[in-house]
Amino acid sequence: MNWLGKLSALLALALTPLGVLGCGETVIDSAKTEGAIEENLQKSMGQRVASVECPSDVKVEKGKTFECTVKLKSGKTETATLKVLNSEADVELADIKSAGGK
Repeated sequence: MNWLGKLSALLALALTPLGVLGCGETVIDSAKTEGAIEENLQKSMGQRVASVECPSDVKVEKGKTFECTVKLKSGKTETATLKVLNSEADVELADIKSAGGK
């Protein structure tokens, strides 16, 4: 099993809770999500992360999925798919796969 497969078990997740209230609705806090993904990759898998980018407008709706782009210092780019678990903005890593790159 490669590091991406192992990550899905390890990242299930310190990404909780990640919601912020804005304009009357709760959205996923993209900065916290990005930081949690980066920290987990570096601590759990020893992957050196150059950057993580998540959308800033994801509404907290149970079952909703969204994608974040993970750029590794090796030059590889990965796409992490996250799933909103509940109205408290708890999320889990649903999938992570190569998005091309090197």
